[in-house]
Amino acid sequence: MYFAVSCYDKENSLDLRMATREKHLAFATDAGARIIIGGALLSADDKMIGSHLIVEADDRAALDGFLASDPYAIAGLFEKVKVQAMKIAFSNPI
Repeated sequence: MYFAVSCYDKENSLDLRMATREKHLAFATDAGARIIIGGALLSADDKMIGSHLIVEADDRAALDGFLASDPYAIAGLFEKVKVQAMKIAFSNPI
């Protein structure tokens, strides 16, 4: 199954995001679920305010376990996480 995941940082948490970023990127590279694409959500003034991922996982329980083990989540970075199952209709290479 595919899931769209939007994670919104707590207010004034850019320092925490940056301090945890290398661990998060290493985790994403060796992820137990397959990240199709991921990146930072940006504010109007180009500051990182969250993350957005398209993830392939066996089911919602597997996705939840994956998300809970992300160093960003462990560090308490996120104020809100929104997950929506999705069906990919098309994809273009980057």
